[in-house]
Amino acid sequence: MKGTMIIDGRKIDFDGEKNILEVVRKAGISLPTFCYHSELSIYGACRMCMVEDKWGNTFASCSQLPKDGMEVFTNTPKVQKYRKNILEMILANHDRDCTACDRTGKCQLQELAVRFGIKDIRFDEIEKSLPIDKSSLSIVRNPNKCILCGDCVRVCEEVQGVGALSFAHRGSSMTVSAAFDRDIAEVNCINCGQCRAVCPTGAIIIKKENHKVWEAIHNKRKRVIAQVAPAVRVALGEEFGLEPGEITIGKIVAALKTIGIHEVYDTAFAADMTVIEESKEFVERLTKGENLPLFTSCCPGWVKFAENKFPDMVDNISTCKSPQQMFGAVIKEYYKKIDKEEDKETILISVMPCTAKKAEAAREEFEYNGVKDVDIVITTQELALLIKEAGIIFEQLEEESFDMPFGLASGSGIIFGATGGVTEAVVTRLLKDKPDHFAKDLLFSDVRGMENLKEASFDVDGKEVKVAIVHGLKVANDLINQIKAGERYYDFVEVMACPGGCIAGGGQPVPMDTAMRKERAKGLYKLDRTSHIKSSEKNPLVMSLFEDLLKDNHELLHVHKKSGADA
Repeated sequence: MKGTMIIDGRKIDFDGEKNILEVVRKAGISLPTFCYHSELSIYGACRMCMVEDKWGNTFASCSQLPKDGMEVFTNTPKVQKYRKNILEMILANHDRDCTACDRTGKCQLQELAVRFGIKDIRFDEIEKSLPIDKSSLSIVRNPNKCILCGDCVRVCEEVQGVGALSFAHRGSSMTVSAAFDRDIAEVNCINCGQCRAVCPTGAIIIKKENHKVWEAIHNKRKRVIAQVAPAVRVALGEEFGLEPGEITIGKIVAALKTIGIHEVYDTAFAADMTVIEESKEFVERLTKGENLPLFTSCCPGWVKFAENKFPDMVDNISTCKSPQQMFGAVIKEYYKKIDKEEDKETILISVMPCTAKKAEAAREEFEYNGVKDVDIVITTQELALLIKEAGIIFEQLEEESFDMPFGLASGSGIIFGATGGVTEAVVTRLLKDKPDHFAKDLLFSDVRGMENLKEASFDVDGKEVKVAIVHGLKVANDLINQIKAGERYYDFVEVMACPGGCIAGGGQPVPMDTAMRKERAKGLYKLDRTSHIKSSEKNPLVMSLFEDLLKDNHELLHVHKKSGADA
């Protein structure tokens, strides 16, 4: 739909905007919202985006279509008073202990209260204190800070197809909760953290483990090692005023060393190991024609989702551990003898873009003889807080490089952080004639990008291999049902729980939208283009590891899942 609206006396053309709110923002006017998210359905509950037409009627701009010739006003006395009243009522029903809130300084409610000059609340504060849900390994839910915007409910249902959260009760008793008011850990939550990513207040936050990091660092008997995932390096900078996609890995390494980490390694090194093992597994299955399509196993949110909804498909998921867990298993084996000689314990800290990685590290199959593959998982957001706690001026840090021997990665390992990256890396590994970067841009054009479902086919050793790449678990759910019904056929399927892949994980800086995801992905592909090592099997340190430590010990890199019949 095309046309021209008059907004606050200015003519503004529109073309395809789905509501008046988007046209108003196009005009450079920041209308406040709580319940509106461009990638979710229209809810229209918070009423903060109210506008007034020339006849004095007021309505929510998020739920009205733009019309040619329509005239609206965004800052009349009526709508200003309306917004202030709404804010006061929300604040009266809100835990206002802002000094102890994780979202202080980044809370939309706090920001709007300042913007509209609200310092005194005329309404009595509602006396209630609901229990805080700390049952999850990944997030903490504080219903006392919930403003009932519904963003978490909609992202869980509409994007992830999980539906772990919903509205309960009515009127003033309404809350957002898990089914039957149970703790979130008792329902089908997959720990992806997308609810936290869209929450405008401190009602859903990351379950922080920074205190464990400091305890390990200050223990002289601990050898503290950190691994940093690919997606962290293109997002952390946003916490320090840099643009999305700006590569900050040199400063990240320097910051970790400054706070006391002994050695810092690259999870992309383990991604290279994953490529080699997963491509081998794929060829074996392809040759035998068994358990196809092969589903990737890098994303713990997806693995948990599959276990919950498709237990009969678990055997189709790769037995490869995720790069995080592969790295942990290798590190613990590598330092086992040294630790015994020096009477130390190696502690591995993972810096991840993903809240689900916390739950993954705690799974029983990733612990052997009481030794966990990964001891502590912190997210990008927690790393930013760690840096600030230490008083480090991030932008002034001199860049440092990863330590060896686990600090060298191929471009294929680095692009694991973006949707399509795993598929591109595995197919590159299988191709006899390795494409240069220009050829890769053409060859993998159908694999890259932010479409929810991408399909492609490749000639591998004279055989056509059909692949699918999907991100967002509701789309994955639909795709799997079509595969099971025989409506679609693939040999290889990459699934990422979060839209855009790890670059938009639940532990990354927020807010996130498609444009921001594209910039972060662009940063990873830039690193791929400038990498001297083009494919995983060309990484000399990885191949040396396979010939030495892993020569007769490949089981370190795999996990044996229960079949659908046993699950």
